[in-house]
Amino acid sequence: MPYTSFAVAGAGPTIGGRIVQALINRGASVVALARPGSSSIQSPLLQGAKIAEVDYVDVKTLTSILREHNVEVVVSALAYGALPAQRPIAEAAKEAGVKLFVPSEYGMPTEGGKEGHPLVKSELADYVKSLGIPVLRVYNGLLMEFIPWLTGVEQLGKVHLLGELTTPCSFTSLEDVSGFVAHVLTTLPDPFLRDATFRIEGERTSLAAIGALYEAGVPPVPVARVTELPEGFVKQTFLQSKVAEGKISSGWDNYIDKDVPENAASGNKAWEGHNWKSVKEVLGL
Repeated sequence: MPYTSFAVAGAGPTIGGRIVQALINRGASVVALARPGSSSIQSPLLQGAKIAEVDYVDVKTLTSILREHNVEVVVSALAYGALPAQRPIAEAAKEAGVKLFVPSEYGMPTEGGKEGHPLVKSELADYVKSLGIPVLRVYNGLLMEFIPWLTGVEQLGKVHLLGELTTPCSFTSLEDVSGFVAHVLTTLPDPFLRDATFRIEGERTSLAAIGALYEAGVPPVPVARVTELPEGFVKQTFLQSKVAEGKISSGWDNYIDKDVPENAASGNKAWEGHNWKSVKEVLGL
């Protein structure tokens, strides 16, 4: 039987709150876990969800909340800086008898990662499984809504590309990612979710092609190809370098260090009949 009761940690306005909303729209029971004083509890995305304010390192209280709400699945949407909190959340999930844990992924593939944040996320999934809780991972490449930030359009009014960036990679909208997570969790039987990995892709394209869309827009947005991104663009530099290496494709395989393009949208078939949004549609280009 599909799952019906969920807890979402990190239910902010980017991805977590949208997952909450998508689950509720599918008739699920959802408790949103938030740190005490978090502004996220005021978000309209959480309408219809139960709210539990709790310190994520308080395993005893977390366990009590998960038991009280008969939670079957814990979904994490914690930001990178809060990822260590997934360990005590997983420990509470074990004590509460939770059946499935969805770690915070929603980006480049991290399974088998050897360094940096892919390694951190890969080790977390291994730890959760060591507790006896199956893990479900979802990779979607780059979130389309972050493209203006990634390229500097949002900050500087111009597309900044670190070189040519013609390498194809995966782009998926927030709505499609959150909808997909909610769809598979509420429709697929448990055996299809236990220790499963879904690789999804809204559109396969390159940052160079997206730059061309901006240039052809009304009004046109100029593209600057640079050898160094503006000062302060630390995260953007990291991500654009990973784009150049092909590692932002949902098909990237860390075990063999190469992209497997045919795998990039392999998970899309789990949402039969769904119309995936394009970059042009999401950004209004």
